[in-house]
Amino acid sequence: MAMNAVDNATQKSAWISLIASLVILAAKFFAYDLTHSTAVLSDATESIINVVAALVALFVLRAVAAPADEDHPYGHGKLEYFSAAFEGGLIAFAALVIGYEAVHALLVGNQVHQPDVGLWIMAGAGVLNLILGLYLKKVGKKHNSETLKASGVHVIADVWTTVGVIVGLGVVAITNISWIDQVVALVVAVQLCYSGVRIVRKSAGGLIDEIEPASLAELAAAFEKHRQPWIIDIHQLKVIRSGRFHHIDAHLVVPEFWNVAQTHAESQILEANVVATYPFDGEIAFHVDPCEKKYCANCKMDGCPIRVKKFEFLKPFSVEHVVHGPTAANQPHS
Repeated sequence: MAMNAVDNATQKSAWISLIASLVILAAKFFAYDLTHSTAVLSDATESIINVVAALVALFVLRAVAAPADEDHPYGHGKLEYFSAAFEGGLIAFAALVIGYEAVHALLVGNQVHQPDVGLWIMAGAGVLNLILGLYLKKVGKKHNSETLKASGVHVIADVWTTVGVIVGLGVVAITNISWIDQVVALVVAVQLCYSGVRIVRKSAGGLIDEIEPASLAELAAAFEKHRQPWIIDIHQLKVIRSGRFHHIDAHLVVPEFWNVAQTHAESQILEANVVATYPFDGEIAFHVDPCEKKYCANCKMDGCPIRVKKFEFLKPFSVEHVVHGPTAANQPHS
């Protein structure tokens, strides 16, 4: 899919998220107006976060769509991690507000009204949220959008919150014991706090270029798939993630008797093949190293004029190998 088509798809999803979040927010506050339930208020408060997060996501995805420029040579993709971290922070803050309201209601007492009616309204809002969350996760995964994936995770967590509120309202409707409603709100606060901190932690990792094992595994597999006899070794692999665009650095060991023009031409072909296989957009900057005698036993290059040892076996391009190099423990590879 072309870049502009991807951007259009993610921005369309952000608009859908915003409109759906507004509808769900209205339904939950209507349920609160009927029930005066602390648990329903807690769920509605979280939906306010959903609306704010959807607005931020819309802005961020429009900014991310801007091409790289002189001031931003790697593009604007890291804004996606900021967006996700911002959303996680809002979720954690909402958890504190909900926890305060729940404790206050427990201390002063709060009577729940029409829990059966509120239950059905919340059930409808929960179904809409479930559909929205699954949709955002699907689009976010398809287009490698950290913003949409974080929103999807949040919305799905909101669904579980709504399920808890529905159960609480059902128990209150049956038993007429109102304090159960406040206990449910406290449980919601704890769950939200955990969800928010988890989103912030993952987003912070993207901002500081924390190693992502899944990306390294994809790259190692791509290098292995497009391996040629002249590719003697690849190591010291590093990845800078900028949203769905990844800048990749690696040392590429080539025959020492090759000239610059041949090395350049072949390495560009390798880069194009690997990026085409890799699930993210990106570029690879190879630091070219000439081969050494220690590579001979693991080099399959035919007709090598400087070989000092017969070929024995290839070392597979595992994650351990491409990150740490030929000193990594590898098994023979047929």
